[in-house]
Amino acid sequence: MADEHGGELDTVMQESRLFPPPAEFSAGARIKSLEEYQQLWDRAAADPPKFWADIAQEELHWFEPFTEALRWNEPVAEWFVGGKTNACYNCVDKHVAEGRGDRVAIVWEGEPGDERTLTYAELQTEVSKCANALKSLGIGLGDVVSIYMPMTPELAIAMLACARIGAVHSVIFAGFSGEAIADRNNDAGAKLVITADGGWRRGKVLPLKETVDEALAKSPTVEHCLVLKRAGDAPNMQEGRDVWWHDVVDTASDECPAAPLDSETPLFILYTSGSTGKPKGIKHTSAGYTLYAKKTFEWVFDHRDDDVFWCTADCGWITGHSYVVYGPLAAGAKVLMYEGAPDHPAGDRFWDIVERRKVTVFYTAPTAIRAFIKWGDELVDKHDLSSLRILGTVGEGINPEAWMWYHKKVGGERCPIVDTWWQTETGGIMMSPLPGAIPTKPGSCTKPLPGVVPAIVDDHGQPVHPGHGGWLTITQPWPGMLRGIWGDMQRYQDVYWSRIPGKYLAGDNARCDQDGYYWIMGRIDDVLNVSGHRLSTIEIESALVSHPAVAEAAAVGRPHDLKGEAVAVFITLKDVDPSEELREELKHHVRKEIGALAQPEDIRFTGSLPKTRSGKIMRRLLKDIAAGREAVGDTTTLEDYTVLTRLRSGKE
Repeated sequence: MADEHGGELDTVMQESRLFPPPAEFSAGARIKSLEEYQQLWDRAAADPPKFWADIAQEELHWFEPFTEALRWNEPVAEWFVGGKTNACYNCVDKHVAEGRGDRVAIVWEGEPGDERTLTYAELQTEVSKCANALKSLGIGLGDVVSIYMPMTPELAIAMLACARIGAVHSVIFAGFSGEAIADRNNDAGAKLVITADGGWRRGKVLPLKETVDEALAKSPTVEHCLVLKRAGDAPNMQEGRDVWWHDVVDTASDECPAAPLDSETPLFILYTSGSTGKPKGIKHTSAGYTLYAKKTFEWVFDHRDDDVFWCTADCGWITGHSYVVYGPLAAGAKVLMYEGAPDHPAGDRFWDIVERRKVTVFYTAPTAIRAFIKWGDELVDKHDLSSLRILGTVGEGINPEAWMWYHKKVGGERCPIVDTWWQTETGGIMMSPLPGAIPTKPGSCTKPLPGVVPAIVDDHGQPVHPGHGGWLTITQPWPGMLRGIWGDMQRYQDVYWSRIPGKYLAGDNARCDQDGYYWIMGRIDDVLNVSGHRLSTIEIESALVSHPAVAEAAAVGRPHDLKGEAVAVFITLKDVDPSEELREELKHHVRKEIGALAQPEDIRFTGSLPKTRSGKIMRRLLKDIAAGREAVGDTTTLEDYTVLTRLRSGKE
């Protein structure tokens, strides 16, 4: 069958439930109807450069206007050519200059319960002081600053301070090892590291400075280390290299005008794991990225002035860059930041925060939602979540049953769910329901945003048959797109542009149904070839999670003499004990839901699955385990290495 369809994927999952936006919600929304969305999308598709140029002129501050909307020389895009702007100015100063300095920018809560509030005027002061401190430490235009910090306001302040003076920030999630930090420092040629003495996680202090010290022993380009006193620890401070934040930032001048920077000035590098070899440093630039983060934030989350927006992502990931810092702040939003874990001191910490802070828009990952399901409905039921008006998901596809739980239990069946598809590389959301305009289907990211023109093709670049799966590509440039891999343009060309000429290869499989709705079917590498049928892992996993005993599932292929590949699945259960009877019941459940073809050959019960620190299941490692191989490739993003050890030993 694979040959007949030229590399298409068979689809076995059917989902017919449809949830239109509540009429009252649509009436007050930015984009109020499917017709309005379609008109906007058509206008963008007809002339993308003009569409984005009009928005950029209207919504960004320019020190000097741009002369050309887009210069495209595949695979190199230059947006808003000749213009001078500043991402920090657009996120902070613009609001102060327009008389909104007393608006709240950041509401922060630390895990121990401490809190701070910063208005846009106060944020401007703090960012200016930090920018002057960076200058005093020898940081200037084009210098790379690694940031390894807990989720405190100073993390956002440090990012914006770099943007203010044209330094390039590289935020590294504050959980990586010293070795992983050193690799990133050296690849980027980092000149400064900003960190903290420690950060709180599940009631304990993570010794961040200690980990950075390990990295600095192997980071010859780093000249200084700026240290925030967060946890009250007394770390080793190396004279001449290490300086305290309160000694150099708090005492700095609060006058530091934002530098007028060329539109394509690099803004940040963000490292994302490769399937093999070293992590890739994804490069984003100033104007196009800022505009795209702002507009997608406003469209997808239907931003209103009185919203309290909470994206639970850490700033070590692209979601934290685009929808904790740059997108919301460019839109003048009130952003909630939380430092700690969702289950400290108890599994209802998030719902407690939503209730107390009157959160209106809540954006989190499917892996977190599945954890909430496992922890029990009573933790949600004890809180008043009536302030919520929009729910969002990000990070990977959400299975329909988890979507339904989120809709009913958290959203009270009244909050539209925006299931967003995008990547580190895309800079912002590419496909998502617009909450006032597009009816939702559980598990579908629905339709592309204005300015995004996808195409699903087979591995020869030919369009697939309607309803079948294939490789997801994007057919034209967009402002938020990556501008390359740091220091390796050839790798950028090879990974994203060489397989399907003229199209950006996302690395995901997808299908488009009869309504023009898109369904993400997992990574291209996460395809099973069972007896000549190419099956998506995400559909098998969704069938398993629809069983009441299953909290989470990961499906992979293992070699099979007759079928080519057999389906092997790893499952975490809710409050039930594993048994041979349950194993057989789950096999029959998959057979009943999606057919005999997808029935698992092996089912392994496990207390936890190997995940990246951003919550994505590392199916590549599970595939190695199922096949009896040692894990290969990049494992620096793995959250808990002991999970692998337990799975290999079979003692889960």
